[in-house]
Amino acid sequence: MPPTSNSGARAGAACSSAPRWPSWSTVSEPAMRRSLSPVVILRRLCACAAVLAVFAWSTPIATGADVGTERGIKAAFVAKFIGYVDFPATAEPVAGPLVIGVVGADDIAAELARIVATRGGAVRPVTVKRMDADDPLEDVDVLFVGLSEAERAERLLRAAATQGILTITEFDGALRQGSVINFRIVNERVRFEVSLGAAERANLKLSSRLLSVAYHVQRETP
Repeated sequence: MPPTSNSGARAGAACSSAPRWPSWSTVSEPAMRRSLSPVVILRRLCACAAVLAVFAWSTPIATGADVGTERGIKAAFVAKFIGYVDFPATAEPVAGPLVIGVVGADDIAAELARIVATRGGAVRPVTVKRMDADDPLEDVDVLFVGLSEAERAERLLRAAATQGILTITEFDGALRQGSVINFRIVNERVRFEVSLGAAERANLKLSSRLLSVAYHVQRETP
């Protein structure tokens, strides 16, 4: 039955106060509806909408469109991903900035640098570092490997996994090579796929909010 105007007001209040993304389970939808109150269901739906708004704002990438549009969207996604990943805990308190290393994609690096420079109030500052494929990864927290380095990517991805680095790529077969997140163009939009096996090997914990809006989640270990 459609909600009355009073219940609609309560729904709006639930939306504004919903702090967390719902925890999905194997319970069937009818069973879930029987076990949860309407207010709880509305709160969870509002949380879903909030996260989808964060990740689904990208404009279509039409054939022949400005390549800069795609690069800008990918850079914005990379900047967003950081907030949905728990990096490995260290014995020492982290005092320095979070470093995003970019290999084979200077345009992504430039756009990322612009994005992080305009962000304020972050608990931990973010630095963008342009790198070569042979550079050491010791100080890197996030590694973006561009399409131009696809042939040499597997070595980079395997090395990054041993150092707790979040790896992000943009080419076919990247998850099989060990990437944690890989960009895809789906129906002329920038989407991303995730490998939970690669995340586990890198000792990274990905938020359920991030997984819920991924185009594909690969659960088996490649």
